[in-house]
Amino acid sequence: MAAIPAKPASEKLDPAVVKTALIIIVGGMAVVFDTTIVSVALHTLSVKLDTPVTTIQWVTTGYLLALGITVPLSTWGLQRFGGKQLWMFSLAVFLVGSVGSSLAWNVGSLIGWRVVQGVGGGLMLPLMSTLIFQAAGGKALGRLVTYVAMPALLGPVLGPLIGGAILTHLSWRFMFWVNVPFCVIGILLAWRYLNTDAPVRRDPAAGRPKLDVPGLLLIAPGTAVVLLGLANAGTSAGFTHPDVIIPLVAGAALLAAFAAYALRRSHPLVEVRLLARRSVGSSSAVLFFSGFSLYGAMLLLPLYYQDVRGTTALAAGVMLVPQGIGALLSRTVAGSNIDRFGSRVIALAGFVIVAAATVPFALAGPHTSEWLLALWMLIRGFGLGCVTMPVMVAGYVGLDKQQIPHSSVLTRTAQQIGGSFGTAILAVILESAIATHPATLADAFHVAFWWSAGFSLVAVLLSLWLPGAQRAPQSKQDSAADQPADPVEV
Repeated sequence: MAAIPAKPASEKLDPAVVKTALIIIVGGMAVVFDTTIVSVALHTLSVKLDTPVTTIQWVTTGYLLALGITVPLSTWGLQRFGGKQLWMFSLAVFLVGSVGSSLAWNVGSLIGWRVVQGVGGGLMLPLMSTLIFQAAGGKALGRLVTYVAMPALLGPVLGPLIGGAILTHLSWRFMFWVNVPFCVIGILLAWRYLNTDAPVRRDPAAGRPKLDVPGLLLIAPGTAVVLLGLANAGTSAGFTHPDVIIPLVAGAALLAAFAAYALRRSHPLVEVRLLARRSVGSSSAVLFFSGFSLYGAMLLLPLYYQDVRGTTALAAGVMLVPQGIGALLSRTVAGSNIDRFGSRVIALAGFVIVAAATVPFALAGPHTSEWLLALWMLIRGFGLGCVTMPVMVAGYVGLDKQQIPHSSVLTRTAQQIGGSFGTAILAVILESAIATHPATLADAFHVAFWWSAGFSLVAVLLSLWLPGAQRAPQSKQDSAADQPADPVEV
């Protein structure tokens, strides 16, 4: 199958594609909001369930492990069942896990139901991008990604705000009911309006695709134990503790074994050979470090407002709102210009803005104006929005329909591990800085914010690897004007 060519910036989106994107986004908001809402609730859950933090953190860790195990299955599920059926199944599983979590009778049952949520979420995250980009057929990707990126932009900001409000005024159980309307409406919309698609099979003559069990037994536990090691880094004595080193080494070995195994197979569970493509390899690397900028800083910012400036959880959530507004403002500017300027230029500018807007927090004193910090949060959010959208587009440039699901898995896994890695590293940096500056908590946060800004600058360098602007070469013959052309980098 020929590669999907890049299209001119002037090309408009098909209304049917926009409808598909909006239907998928409604359901996708459930998993994005859930992840960010629960992130602010661990202290409350520890108190309400009379459980130590070392145990309650499995509410998040168990979810992440299930997510990591399930993500690779999305490619096989798409080939086996088709996009519409798999999407509705994923939403149903997430719905059951959400209701079960809200009715949990002890910490063990809560962790179990969170694992069920992780199974649904692990299928949904890569499937969101896959279904939308396949529906678009490579047309006007820059405009399309403004829809795809909406949950990623809104979730990390509105999630803590909603979570803080629920924890302040309602029972913690209502956190999980936030997901229910998104899941129910998402299932109904998908059932009524999504086109019933045939399973995407690489070899129709071979019949139903078989699950690559050896590959699954390597990549699923490999991803899971890496995430486990990174989660332990935040609660253990840094990265030198055996609870961190052993899972990281074992996970890396399993993933390396999967890569070697996949390179020898014609149809592996995940097509790792795509990492050799500049578009997929560069976007995966940049998304890994964007996890440091987004998720790592999302650990620091709420703690900074609560521990240094003495705000409540709800007030800290409110202080994050300007970042979300900035991300939304970037949708029009960045999304409409990706097709024109390419992912590289816009991502470079975005990471520079993120780094620059993080520096004021590394210099802020206890009496620095909250309005001034809110302005920098607005600017920081604009930069994050400029990063998210072009990098997502870059991961699909030049791919055919069968390669898109594999790219979705690779880029989502890189972002997931990068976010966990960034959070763990900044948690260790913060703890070390607090030990060094026990009398001045603000100075400890200053150190962590300088590191966060530095990680964004590393991502600036990696962004140079992203593909530039794409154009379809002009044909010499009028009769060939409508024929697909391979994209050419400017």
